[in-house]
Amino acid sequence: MFKFKQFSVNQDRCAMKIGTDGVLLGAWTPIINNPYNILDIGAGTGILSLMLAQRSNAEQIDAIEIDEEAYEQCVENFETSPWGDKLFCFHAGLDEFVDEPEDEYDLIISNPPFYAEDFKTDDSQRDIARFQDAMPFEELIEAAGLLLSDNGIFSVIIPFKEEAKFVSMCKELDLFPFKITRVKGTPTSEIKRSLLAFSRTEQTPLIDALTIEISRHQYTPEYIDLTKDYYLKM
Repeated sequence: MFKFKQFSVNQDRCAMKIGTDGVLLGAWTPIINNPYNILDIGAGTGILSLMLAQRSNAEQIDAIEIDEEAYEQCVENFETSPWGDKLFCFHAGLDEFVDEPEDEYDLIISNPPFYAEDFKTDDSQRDIARFQDAMPFEELIEAAGLLLSDNGIFSVIIPFKEEAKFVSMCKELDLFPFKITRVKGTPTSEIKRSLLAFSRTEQTPLIDALTIEISRHQYTPEYIDLTKDYYLKM
């Protein structure tokens, strides 16, 4: 069990465990539009939904998860949280969910599968969670274009090397970045991740950078400030 300040997450049945990427995205995602409803695509443990339930005043947070084991664990994590009455998880693929959309969402958030390289492991559950062919970026962006409300925000974390391509694909569906944060592990390491927030309004994005550690387990003030409401030891 992974304990946060206001909730706990069981993850023994989920292929993708809680990591820095998910916590960063959940803490960083802009909620300046005061979202009424939120959609978490590829929920895994439910960590993003739980963080946004803590952070926002949203009345409805829907999550979708294709893997059965992860889906069942996500439901349990929702039910045992302080916000069980507004958290809902659907056992579905994104294509199924988009086929019969019932709502538009003020915030769509996703920590999508990254590994597009042509290698697989013997663990099919982990492969689904990690490999981009399980949920291609095209499919994710199309869903956001369809399901996002007029004043909605679409927020993701992706590899930095994919940033330009992802932004270009979003632009084709009139989704424009307004905030970009490029993340690296230490001051001397390469940029590894891009946190991206999109809206339907074209504007010049605010671009900044975030470094996680000064040295091993010596976290930067910026990272501490971002995550201190969640991690027990921050």
